[in-house]
Amino acid sequence: QLTPSSFLRIGQLSNVDLNEDIHELETEVPRQRPNEIPHNEKLLSLKYESLDYDNSENQLFLEEERRINHAAFRTVEIKRWVICAMIGILTGLVACFIDIVVENLAGLKYRVVKDNIDKFTAKGGLSFSLLLWATLNASVVMVGSLIVAFIEPVAAGSGIPQIKCYLNGVKIPHVVRLKTLVIKVCGVILSVVAVSLKNKEGPMIHSGSVIAAGISQGRSTSLKRDFKIFEYFRRDTEKRDFVSAGAAAGVSAAFGAPVGGVLFSLEEGASFWNQFLTWRIFFASMISTFTLNSVLSVYHGNAWDLSSPGLINFGRFDSEKMGYTIQEIPIFIFMGVVGGILGALFNALNYWLTMFRIRYIHRPCLQVVEAMLVAAVTATVGFVMIYCSRDCQPIQGSSVAYPLQLFCADGEYNSMATAFFNTPEKSVVNLFHDPPGSYNPMTLGMFTLMYFFLACWTYGLTVSAGVFIPSLLIGAAWGRLFGISLSYLTKGSIWADPGKYALMGAAAQLGGIVRMTLSLTVIMMEATGNVTYGFPIMLVLMTAKIVGDYFVEGLYDMHIQLQSVPFLHWEAPVTSHSLTAREVMSTPVTCLRRIERVGTVVDILSDTSSNHNGFPVVESNPDTTQAGWVAGLRGLILRSQLIVLLKHKVFVERANLSLVQRRLKLKDFRDAYPRFPPIQSIHVSQDERECMIDLSEFMNPSPYTVPQEASLPRVFKLFRALGLRHLVVVDNRNEVVGMVTRKDLARYRLGKEGLEELSLAQT
Repeated sequence: QLTPSSFLRIGQLSNVDLNEDIHELETEVPRQRPNEIPHNEKLLSLKYESLDYDNSENQLFLEEERRINHAAFRTVEIKRWVICAMIGILTGLVACFIDIVVENLAGLKYRVVKDNIDKFTAKGGLSFSLLLWATLNASVVMVGSLIVAFIEPVAAGSGIPQIKCYLNGVKIPHVVRLKTLVIKVCGVILSVVAVSLKNKEGPMIHSGSVIAAGISQGRSTSLKRDFKIFEYFRRDTEKRDFVSAGAAAGVSAAFGAPVGGVLFSLEEGASFWNQFLTWRIFFASMISTFTLNSVLSVYHGNAWDLSSPGLINFGRFDSEKMGYTIQEIPIFIFMGVVGGILGALFNALNYWLTMFRIRYIHRPCLQVVEAMLVAAVTATVGFVMIYCSRDCQPIQGSSVAYPLQLFCADGEYNSMATAFFNTPEKSVVNLFHDPPGSYNPMTLGMFTLMYFFLACWTYGLTVSAGVFIPSLLIGAAWGRLFGISLSYLTKGSIWADPGKYALMGAAAQLGGIVRMTLSLTVIMMEATGNVTYGFPIMLVLMTAKIVGDYFVEGLYDMHIQLQSVPFLHWEAPVTSHSLTAREVMSTPVTCLRRIERVGTVVDILSDTSSNHNGFPVVESNPDTTQAGWVAGLRGLILRSQLIVLLKHKVFVERANLSLVQRRLKLKDFRDAYPRFPPIQSIHVSQDERECMIDLSEFMNPSPYTVPQEASLPRVFKLFRALGLRHLVVVDNRNEVVGMVTRKDLARYRLGKEGLEELSLAQT
């Protein structure tokens, strides 16, 4: 059995124990790591907490809001815009830093390996070149994997599933910390330099989110520095909005697609949206892409030419040369079907691989070894394919960065080598724009097959990198192959341009894997700089999503589900109208009285078996209809608020004796956010346990409630739309009968046989 504090690490989402601070204070239990961790995907983890997007409208909050005049509100609004501008600038600068470092290090690696191969081709002994390439790959990946596995496991992968969960309202530990950002950036650089199957675009979304969370709070808990700015925004509601802007700025920097970034935040993340937020997010995205553009233009030596809007630029698609006709639309739809099937196959293979990783490769040292093995295998496969390929192309007029001659004649280069001796971004652009006849169909077929399985194996390793560009590259390769076949069948017809089909194949493959529609259409349109292709790209992506969904879920949703995260989708399961709040709520509920004994509060908070975070406050009233008393609901108070009250010793007796130095302000609660101290760290003496604590001023007197007869979809809609953490269930006498939390709603989902209920587990 697992000890409660041991944590699982898997490819895309790392579960880290929430109560780590508490466990540090308790005596350390010796950790025993089993060889196999039993894992069942039909579980929901109890260790994830919800974020609270509902403001607690207690007396302190209302007094502060009433004190703020119109001018102060204007100042707060200006601060929001300033923060969004800072998010955009910093995200753009981080993207520039990653891009420049990767370009130089990868260039150095390719030059060393190329010179080595050229030297040994002449005098024999190419096995030394293979050894050098594999060793270089493995050693660089080892460093990148070590820092992720041992310092910050949550920095593994692209970070998109974690940010999706965060914006959905799930608190993923460590996800938006400065340490995570540093490890993410270093990990991305190392993994992309080592393995050409990795990409730096996906992790930009996570990096942007961390930057946004840090700036908006005006302090760093990792550095233990408080800059005493932006204190008004220290709550989940505000932080979530800025993280949405950070994610959008990340997409914008990666693809040069500001509108795509806004739509990504809307489609994939934010559970709450309004018009002002859209405008601010668009502003952050625009600033991000402009910063990246300016800095990279200066770096490339043409300061006035703003021609690098994103980390990847698909190049201009000229409508006159590469236009499409009406009869090609069925062909594009067919490509969407192929993309959906291949995407579903990719996801299914990755699912079984991830299950294997959860069960057997859960030790950090094993994860590092696996990452090194993948890096060495990638180099070996690449080398063998280059060695066996006899596809030679003339160097003259080609734009190959590192032309490898190998066994080709003078003035020619090995075509297969260009795919492996290049960053994936450049390979994608080459497949889109190289003239017809640049690639041998056999080369493309072999490359697609090998790259597909290698990319599938690579996704989910304990390194920081995403799946965006490898998916585009696989799709572009088979799309170009499809275009060449069409051209051959139609006797070289002018409309069968292989570059156009490479673009559609790339869209189909990526859509089939990640299942994004709206944002991906716009990202592809902005990256190609051509609106003409909007309609076929949309058709291809819709078809790929419909076909893929028939077989298996999207990659990100699959990893969220594998990690047992209580993720709430847009709607409740369609067949759940038969369930009511009475059947889904948690009971019994731990209630507090309006004036409660301190000892009782401490005991309730210290009880590890319940570990509740919200407590209804009740008060007994005489019942006029029946003889007796009714404990009517008066409000709701959170664990974090109670801890701050105990820490500051806000007791009735001390107030009467004037021992409390000053009245508690909202600032005291904000200063403790987001890492509230555990109850074990607060000392309460025996005498103080007998004191009383008055909760009237601090509780939320108007919590959201539902009657116990309300149907599950109705409860779900209220909970999801308002971003609640607790929803109190009352009877017709306003007595508390239960509490609905995220886990109670996420437990029900639509399975193959209809509505299924997941079990709750500690792991």
